[in-house]
Amino acid sequence: MTAKMNFKINQGSTFNPVLRWEGAEKVYKVITNVTKSAPVVITAVEHGLVSGWRVKLTDIVGTKELNNTAMYHPITVLTPDTISINSINSLSYTTYVSGGVVEYNKPIDLAGMTARMQLRTKIESDIVIHELTTENGGITLDNVTKQIKLTIPAATTTTFDFTSAVYSLEIIDSIGVVFNFARGTITLNKEVTR
Repeated sequence: MTAKMNFKINQGSTFNPVLRWEGAEKVYKVITNVTKSAPVVITAVEHGLVSGWRVKLTDIVGTKELNNTAMYHPITVLTPDTISINSINSLSYTTYVSGGVVEYNKPIDLAGMTARMQLRTKIESDIVIHELTTENGGITLDNVTKQIKLTIPAATTTTFDFTSAVYSLEIIDSIGVVFNFARGTITLNKEVTR
């Protein structure tokens, strides 16, 4: 399934969003402790997460304020057994009693993959405004942090003169299978200070 993501590029600034490819397989790690702190710290032995990954928390006894079957939060890895969620201040929450689950989608293994992305004014256009690939350094696939990093330098965005464009981002595995990872529109915010 192709994700729909719209971006804004600030003309004259570096464009460098970080994306993550979440697989369909769910991972569940049992929670053994939750702190009353800012930010909250959660213990889930051998959680297997990387910083920036999204999790949701369910079935916690005691600190029920954290239970949410729909909301995902980006985390920071503290140790192989603990994570923190910077957006949650749990100082006034009820005290943790037992149980609970950290749930997340398993990251896709990016090893051996390449990627390509093109910007065009319209889908039908033969003119490529800009192309990013793993070969030209515009896309970095980091399998350790499970990040897909896009980069367009400020010197390049300064030259852009479109108002709106479209893009698609494809990821190719080691045997040549192409995945349509994302597509959408890109709006250019014109530079004032130059």
